[in-house]
Amino acid sequence: MIMDEILFTVEDNMETCLEYLRKELRGIRTGRASAGLVDHIKVEYFGSPTEMRQLATISTPEANMIIIKPFDPSSLKDIERAIQASDLGITPSSEGKVIRLTVPPLSIERRNQLASQVKKMAEAARVAIRNARRDGNKETDAQQKASDLTEDEAKKGKESIQKLTNDYEKKVTEILEAKTKEIQET
Repeated sequence: MIMDEILFTVEDNMETCLEYLRKELRGIRTGRASAGLVDHIKVEYFGSPTEMRQLATISTPEANMIIIKPFDPSSLKDIERAIQASDLGITPSSEGKVIRLTVPPLSIERRNQLASQVKKMAEAARVAIRNARRDGNKETDAQQKASDLTEDEAKKGKESIQKLTNDYEKKVTEILEAKTKEIQET
């Protein structure tokens, strides 16, 4: 019972790490237009930072184009400023009630930089997963010391935690390979 709770907590923490990695990778430009490039950008709207997806509809009518249509036309300039201030490297062009972003193809040098950045993000996710394993193992040891778990239960629990760690590290590797492939495609 106690071990189940520990395993649940460890797996939940590892899943959170994986979701965070996926969210971060959505914001990495790959030469292909996607709403994920801009939906997380914070826009200063009436004095408070608000995510773009809460202020506008974001669509990708073409493979290299993003259209942003604000719900409130008065926020157009704020959205434009936020895009220019972001590290996307894309210049917005305002056309009345919409903002058009043309995503240029990536140079080989930029692709390599992005691939390196993605590897660093994946490594950070692996470290977070290992930290979740460490926390789970510490909790298992503490429960064993308090005589709430037998030595066998603790050993099986640690094996289960290690299996979870291996599974989640494999998922990180798969996500990394997929994103790197996407970046390297022309």
